[in-house]
Amino acid sequence: MEKKEYKPVRRHAGMPGGPHGARGGGEKAKDLVGIWKKLLGYCRKYLVISVIAILCSAIGTVLMLIGPDKLSELTDTITEGIMPPATSIDMDRVVQIGLTLVVFYVMSYLLSAIQGWIMSTVTQRVSKAMRSDISKKINRLPMWFYNQTTTGDVLSRVTNDVDTIGQSLNHSIGSMVSAIILFVGSLVMMLTTNGWMTLTAAVASLLGFVLMFSIMGKSQKYFTRQQKHLGEINGHIEEIYSGHTVVKAYNGEEEAQKVFDEMNRNLCESGFKAQCLSGLMMPIMGFIGNLGYVAVCVVGGAMALNGKISFGVIVAFMMYVRYFTQPLSQIAQAVQSLQSAGAAGERVFEFLEAEEMEEETEKISALLNVKGDVEFEHVRFGYEDSDATIIHDFSAKAVSGQKVAIVGPTGAGKTTLVNLLMRFHEIQGGEIRIDGTPIHRLTRAAVHSLFCMVLQDTWLFEGTVRENLVYNNERADEEKMKEACRAVGLDHFIRTLPQGYDTVLNDQVNLSQGQKQQLTIARAMIANKPMLILDEATSSVDTRTEQQIQTAMDQLMKDRTSFVIAHRLSTIKNADLILVLKDGDIIESGTHEALLERGGFYAELYNSQFEVAM
Repeated sequence: MEKKEYKPVRRHAGMPGGPHGARGGGEKAKDLVGIWKKLLGYCRKYLVISVIAILCSAIGTVLMLIGPDKLSELTDTITEGIMPPATSIDMDRVVQIGLTLVVFYVMSYLLSAIQGWIMSTVTQRVSKAMRSDISKKINRLPMWFYNQTTTGDVLSRVTNDVDTIGQSLNHSIGSMVSAIILFVGSLVMMLTTNGWMTLTAAVASLLGFVLMFSIMGKSQKYFTRQQKHLGEINGHIEEIYSGHTVVKAYNGEEEAQKVFDEMNRNLCESGFKAQCLSGLMMPIMGFIGNLGYVAVCVVGGAMALNGKISFGVIVAFMMYVRYFTQPLSQIAQAVQSLQSAGAAGERVFEFLEAEEMEEETEKISALLNVKGDVEFEHVRFGYEDSDATIIHDFSAKAVSGQKVAIVGPTGAGKTTLVNLLMRFHEIQGGEIRIDGTPIHRLTRAAVHSLFCMVLQDTWLFEGTVRENLVYNNERADEEKMKEACRAVGLDHFIRTLPQGYDTVLNDQVNLSQGQKQQLTIARAMIANKPMLILDEATSSVDTRTEQQIQTAMDQLMKDRTSFVIAHRLSTIKNADLILVLKDGDIIESGTHEALLERGGFYAELYNSQFEVAM
């Protein structure tokens, strides 16, 4: 599939991840025909069986069209039997025609049912494949992508947009085919029956065509707008829910409600206009159909009185008029649905075609016998959506087994540096090497396998305590798992839970932020990787627990190259090397004692914290 640049909303300074970041894309599908070509191409695996379903729909419709002609013949047979000089009705002929009608209608129903079953199966499988592709795509997107779009918007594409496409494929294509055949077929059958009656029905239905195309032209932009606003409101709700504590703490409920009300109003307005215009089709088509009945009855009655047509022709035309006008509303609704699916398809394919991380098939998949020597050489980096350079010219070397602390003021580039080491972002200049191998020659999975990370922001999923501890490491030893929990002071708490290590962590099990952080530290111990990254790993625990964890962490960092990001400088006194960052550059480096003796920027930071503590 051809890749193209994804252009989601840019989050501006001052609203990272905030509700305003949920603003969506364009107002209108740029290329409805092109989008549907992509959708049909996506479904090419099911092309043969879809054609069979369409043929079933077509044959069933043709059988339905033959019905009025047989019904006309049946009416004429009965009329001839009761009108003088006839003495009796030919019941054999009546039964024969009646049975033929029953067979035709039963076969038409069965073929329509088969078509519906096939299309339902196909659309569900297509929806399943599309959701699966989106899920896989999520893992192939670079980290900067998630800084530019909201979680709710991605979820809306996975759920609402895919469901819209599935429903449209299920109902619209079959309905469109049968409606077109019914419309053209009824016109042909009317022409072969009587030209003047056909002209009467066509003129009466002409108004329906005009109104239908007028409404179709206006409704597309509202369906597209509806899908966009639905993504926006999903993103807002997801963000406000996940950050509800912050919202409450800062009394932001009113502002959040205002933003929601605006988004809800936009969705209501676009949804109302889209559905209102779509809902007009049935009443309009009903009026046109009734007008056609009246016209056919009046003109047909006059022609029958003059002996130009039989009563059977009038009966047949009354059904043909219904078959002629009914497809107009079906076609209009199908087109509306196709337009809505086109808008949803544009969002889905925009996501599926977003720029991915580069392929790594030719790169080294594993680095064996890792010692842990890490070298940064003239590293330069700036975020992909910004022209600003965060890391200007960073050079440093960490020897195997060293504890390297990275300190500096907020915004100095400490976490960014670690993200570059993990290849969460790609550097724009210079080189990072592990044991002499540039990390850009390693696959991302190979780089990630060398590190265990403990971040300031804890991450737990809904599962048992054990599943969270041994995440993606199912072969972990049970005793080592419990030993790690004892080391961080968590074992006693876990044993007090209802099912101990098998307790499911959900909304009913409340863990403090400190306990969550203890659990993630234990997870890192169990992972037992060659190198370790700690980003303010003890920021949410009390002083006593921190001392206990620090002892366990010292044991964990033994014989491992460790990178520690710390704001509390008292926790990194025993570091083998301290790198002091400011504005993306190293301005000082050395041990704690050496940096204090130098009396530079590090000494100022340390003494300021000490003074605050006093």
